[in-house]
Amino acid sequence: MDRFERGEHEFEQLIGVPAEPGLDRIKASSPDVHATMLETFAGPMTHPELSRQSRELASVAVIAALGGADGKLATHVRGALHQGVGADELRALAEHVAVYAGFPRGLTALEVIDRVLTDAGISQPARLHRVRLNDHETVVAQRGEAGPAVLLSHSLGLDWRMWEPVMDRLAVGRRVFAYDIRGHGSAAGSPTPFTMDQAGDDLIGVMDALGLDQAHVAGLSFGGGIAQTAAVAHPDRFASLTLQATTDFAFTEAFENRGRSGEADGMQAQVVPTLTRWFTGPALATNDWGVRYARERILRFLPQDWAAAWHAFKDLNVQGRLSDFKAPVLVLAGELDASTTPEIMSGIAKAIPGSTYVELPGTPHMQTLEQPGLVADALDTFLPR
Repeated sequence: MDRFERGEHEFEQLIGVPAEPGLDRIKASSPDVHATMLETFAGPMTHPELSRQSRELASVAVIAALGGADGKLATHVRGALHQGVGADELRALAEHVAVYAGFPRGLTALEVIDRVLTDAGISQPARLHRVRLNDHETVVAQRGEAGPAVLLSHSLGLDWRMWEPVMDRLAVGRRVFAYDIRGHGSAAGSPTPFTMDQAGDDLIGVMDALGLDQAHVAGLSFGGGIAQTAAVAHPDRFASLTLQATTDFAFTEAFENRGRSGEADGMQAQVVPTLTRWFTGPALATNDWGVRYARERILRFLPQDWAAAWHAFKDLNVQGRLSDFKAPVLVLAGELDASTTPEIMSGIAKAIPGSTYVELPGTPHMQTLEQPGLVADALDTFLPR
């Protein structure tokens, strides 16, 4: 393989299309420029100090900041998608360009990114509602404009975006809402300490703010504890209940220790133990959007909010209290979940007569981020349209 062949190989690996016909127009216009480009791709572009993903993000940022090269910008946006960069990451990059290179450049970049994402079949961002609850504000994301209401409650340490990989599927024939739990995401810094009862009341408060008399509620992990707490107190507000990778009893000492560690050791120290509980080894090695998103959420978390959430979770008190719950219940377990194991999840199902138990193959604790297709299939089957 000579240097030109190496350049063609690296171009295809980086951008996602063959050098021919990808560079045919340049070759026809200037064979010398074409040769120089291939030598560049065979040289600096192959160096491992920057990953291919980092190179494409850098290319998008530089071209967007320079301006006046929308076609080339679109090529590298497609290349970034090919390297596994998420749509939200590209939109955030355009916002970053707007701050440092000016709003005209940033807005132009956003327009180009939006066109490429649309062509790739990637939907527009969810519609956001800012709502006022009892003692704080939060954000609720919405997809879908008609049909039964579905309300999603996320895991401790993340935010509503945990549900993004499944929201489009669920929004076919439904209105799907996902909100930030107090102390998380847009609700960071809300009053602490708080209790599970307060978090359950927040869930009902979100429904009230959205004008929902009832909703099909799904909660994962901490969100599942909150959903159960709200269901015990307000069973009439639930059209159905889905419990994912959660528990109906507190691991008191473990939860207490996690909360204390956040305050004493800082959030950097929470990354490894948390991500290795949440994801499989292959997912961590691949480091796709879900893992990157989860890592950044943990790193940016306020230690006092982290501690407050774990301290509230250790007082979960719902075991055996949904035995006469009337609405349909789906209990969704992950085969590879080492935290809320299939044994724990099947125990929850047995304690709720008439509930449906489903075990997702090859799925760890963070179901929506590692196996969104399986989660969407199960929820789409269970929820009415």
